[in-house]
Amino acid sequence: MVDPEFLSQLIGDIYDAALDSRLWVGVLEQATQFIGGTAAGIYWKDITVQGELHYVYNVEPSSVDAYFNKYIRFDPSLTAQFFFKVEEIYNTTNVLPYDEFVETTFYKEWVKPNGWADHLAATLDKSATSFAQFGVFRNERQGLADDKMRQRMHLLVPHVRRAVLIGNVIDLQKEKAGSLSDALNRLDASVFLLDKHCHIAFSNIAAQALLDDATILRTANNNLIALDPHAAQVLRNVVAAASGGDGAVGADGVAIPLSSKVGQNWVADILPLTSGARRQAGGLHSAVAAVFVRKVSMSAPYPTEVAARQFQLTPSEVRVLDAVLKVSGVSEIAEVLGISEATVKTHLQNIFGKTGVRRQADLIKLVAAHARPFPG
Repeated sequence: MVDPEFLSQLIGDIYDAALDSRLWVGVLEQATQFIGGTAAGIYWKDITVQGELHYVYNVEPSSVDAYFNKYIRFDPSLTAQFFFKVEEIYNTTNVLPYDEFVETTFYKEWVKPNGWADHLAATLDKSATSFAQFGVFRNERQGLADDKMRQRMHLLVPHVRRAVLIGNVIDLQKEKAGSLSDALNRLDASVFLLDKHCHIAFSNIAAQALLDDATILRTANNNLIALDPHAAQVLRNVVAAASGGDGAVGADGVAIPLSSKVGQNWVADILPLTSGARRQAGGLHSAVAAVFVRKVSMSAPYPTEVAARQFQLTPSEVRVLDAVLKVSGVSEIAEVLGISEATVKTHLQNIFGKTGVRRQADLIKLVAAHARPFPG
C-alpha cells in the first residue's frame, strides 16, 4: 500500500527541487526507496552516442564515467529508448529478451559488476535526436522490475517531468541577489504567478510581451486566458487544483498545449506554490501557481524510428539496423553492439524479411529514403 502522506511529501520535495537543484540527490534517494530500487539518476542521451548525467543517487562516479566514456555505445537499450513516448515507462525486457541481454558486453562488463539486474525508466522529454530520462536501478536481489514498481514509478513520473522542465529555465537560488520579481524578470521564458482563479498576481517582462502579442494568451479583468477554448479550461482546472497542494495537481498540467493552430507550438508548465519551500515565494504574491510558457519545436522523427515503425521492427532489430548505418559487416556490428555474430545474423535475416531487401547496402538506402531534408 502507498502511504498517502509520504507520497504527498515526496511530490512536494520534487517540486522544491525545481527551484533548488541541490535538492535533487535527496529527492532521488527518496524516490528510489519509494519505487523499490537501489540507485537512480536523471540524464540525457543523443543519437551521436553521447550523454550526460545531471543528478544521481547511489552510483559510483567511476561507473558513471565508464558508462558515458565507453559503455554507452554498447548499451542495448539506447536506440530503442528514442522511440518510447514521453512519460512511457519501460525496463530492460521491453527492449530485448533478458536471456539475450545477459549475453551482451554491456551486461557482462558494466551492469553485472555494479550488481544491478534491471533498469526501470521513463522519458521526460525528447526531440528527434535526443531525450531526457529518469531511471531507477534494481539490484540482483531485487530482480526485474515488477508491476508494483511500475505503478509507483507511474505516480512520480509526471511530477519529476514537470520539475525538470521548469528547473531547466529557473533556479530561484538567484533570488538571493534580489527580489523574486527581479529573478523572474531575468528569464527569457514567460512566467505568470496566478491565484486560484487565474488572476494574474505577477507577470515578468517576457510574459507581458506575450500578452501584448495576444495570439496565444489574453487577459480579461486581469485573469489569464488561453485563446484555445480547451487549453483555457485545462489551465483553469490545473491552477484551481494547485490551491489544494502538490498532490491535487496530479498528472495534468505537464506541457499543456496552448494552441491547436499549425506553427503555434506553445505549452504551459504549472508549478504549485502552496507547499514546501515554494510556499513563501507564492505567499509574497498571493499566488497558488507559477505558469511557465514556452515555445517548442516540432522536429521530424529520426529516420530509423520512421523505418522501425513502418516495418514493425522489434527493439533488438532496430538496434542492429541502427548499427548497419554506422559500420559494415556482421563481425563489426557484433563488436559495436557487444553481441554474438550469430545473434546479428538472426536479426538481419528478420529485418530483411520484414523490409523486403537482401543486402545491408539496401537497408541503408531504405532508411535514407525516410529522412526528410527539412522539418515538417
